[in-house]
Formats: sequence, C-alpha cells, structure tokens
Amino acid sequence: MRAEKEPFARPSIDGGVCLRYLHIRRPLVRIYSGKIPTMSEELLRALTADGDIEIESEEEVRLDFEAVFKEYVRRDRRVLDEAKGRMEREGLSYGVLGKIKSQVARDMGFPGRDEQLPYLVEQVMTMLFHSNNVVEVYGEDHVLRKKITTIIKRHTNLEDDLDKEVRSKIKNLSEGTASFEIEYEKVMEQIKRRKGLS
Repeated sequence: MRAEKEPFARPSIDGGVCLRYLHIRRPLVRIYSGKIPTMSEELLRALTADGDIEIESEEEVRLDFEAVFKEYVRRDRRVLDEAKGRMEREGLSYGVLGKIKSQVARDMGFPGRDEQLPYLVEQVMTMLFHSNNVVEVYGEDHVLRKKITTIIKRHTNLEDDLDKEVRSKIKNLSEGTASFEIEYEKVMEQIKRRKGLS
C-alpha cells in the first residue's frame, strides 16, 4: 500500500487556496477580456449549429453573450478592488486576500469561488430566455447547460498555465512578500497583454 501524500495548500494568485497534491481543485472562473469575443462566437456557433436556439441576428446575440461576460468581469474586478481597499485600510498582508475577497463577494452578492461557474452558466441561460434577439429556445436545459459549461471552462482554465509561467519568471522572489505580489501582478499583466488576454 503506497503512502498518501499530505495535502499541501498554498495561496493561489487570487488569494484562494491552491490544493496542489489533492485531486480535487475548486474551479476558478477567470474571464480575460481578450477571450470574450471568441467565447461568445463559440457559444453562438454551438447553440445555433445544433438548433438549440433560433435567433434573429447573429451579431445581436453575440453582443448579448459579450454583455453577460463583461458584466461578470466588471463585478469581479469591483470585488477585487474593494477587497484590496479593505486590506489597505486595515493594514493586512496579501496572504489574506482570498479570505477578504470572499467576504466582499458575499457582501456584494457576487458568487464565491465554488459558485462562480454555475452562476455564470445561469446568467447565460437567463440571457437566452429573456433576450429579444433569441426567437426561441429549443434545447433542453441540461443540454444547454452542458454546452455552455464546456465552452466557458475551455476559455477560462488558462489561469494555471499563466500562474506557472509567471512564477517561473519571478522564482527568485519569496512568495508572500510585497515585492513578490507587486512583481507577480506586473509580470502577469505583461504576459496577458502579449497573449491578447487583457
């Protein structure tokens, strides 16, 4: 019988906990503004190709999808900014960012880490049923949810790859220090810009 590895937790880049040695990882839905048009186009194609929805105008429905994702990004940014503001006012270190961000998200009615993907899928579903640009929804809810979830996951699971790339470039700095956090954000922004994600 082989020995089980002890779970090891370390803060992830958004302040949550990254469980490296566990097989269970909580999904993180991080939408990059550069991916919104691609994700919206792919959703439009997937749902119209199989006849799940009937639409009047492709462009208008694409814009509806984009509006859902942009609103999510705006609210997520607002939560993060408020969390950083609270930390600064209270003199807290970046090590508690995840905890503070969760509290702020709860206070603002934004989903926590475990509820982000279902929340976003529900927002897209609501848009489909309420948009004036969608004539009819023929697909069953579970079929639509599965397609939407698959596409969102495909375009939002870049976080681990970006995290690894950033950490490889700043491995000389000690994690948890202010200089690490500042340099991490700076390098992350450079990589996102280079890859067209910001």
